[in-house]
Amino acid sequence: MSLRALLYRRPSEPAVVQVVFDKAIYLVRLRRHRQARRYTLRIDAAAREVVLTMPPRGSLKEAKEFAQKHGGWIAARLKRLPAAAPFAHGVEIPLRGEPHRIVNRRGVRGTVWTETDDAGNRLLCVAGEPPHVDRRTSDFLKREAQRDLEAASRRYAAELGVAITRICVRDQSSRWGSCSNTGVLSFSWRLILAPSFVLDYLAAHEVCHLVELNHSLRFWRLVKRLYPDVERAKVWLDVHGTDLHRYGLCAQRGTGDI
Repeated sequence: MSLRALLYRRPSEPAVVQVVFDKAIYLVRLRRHRQARRYTLRIDAAAREVVLTMPPRGSLKEAKEFAQKHGGWIAARLKRLPAAAPFAHGVEIPLRGEPHRIVNRRGVRGTVWTETDDAGNRLLCVAGEPPHVDRRTSDFLKREAQRDLEAASRRYAAELGVAITRICVRDQSSRWGSCSNTGVLSFSWRLILAPSFVLDYLAAHEVCHLVELNHSLRFWRLVKRLYPDVERAKVWLDVHGTDLHRYGLCAQRGTGDI
């Protein structure tokens, strides 16, 4: 929790409250915001949790009542989230937009690699014991994302004649990429799950921020000059972007039965 959030949170205030709806319990995370004027609810699709934003002087009692009043909305929105797809044997995940089935190869040396079976199916093979599949798959995807984003970003930077200080790959939930005023580019590793044209667009987008640290008309002209197929990538992210956050999750968080 940030220092700012701690300043507005009451010392004895819980981090979450429970909402009961249709014999199920839903956990709602509380968040105070100094600019909030009313109580609001939203679903954090990446974290798969419910967030209730409170005004600085809002009460815990009112927050609980507000959340409970919207129990049906909470249940419906959580049910609409795509099912979690853990990194486990037999689960199908996308890699550069192409479906790959995870296959655990016990007793085989190595870590993670791709291959195609006799039927033409793409496989993501993971060596070792089953408990290691999740971590090894995650590490592999992050390495691949770093490699692809490094290559694309530096290619576009060379075209514009700008310098990149560093490229970071993280599990960002609120944005796919960002650029600091010191020349550091940050990306979500989950872009490796999307088709390559989406990753290329994000790389070009953030590199253009090294020239225009804004979203002005000049910025978008520069992006389209560097990467003409902007609309195709933006539409793909609008339609499928949320789905990328379900991979590597074991289960939907914050719900239980009573």
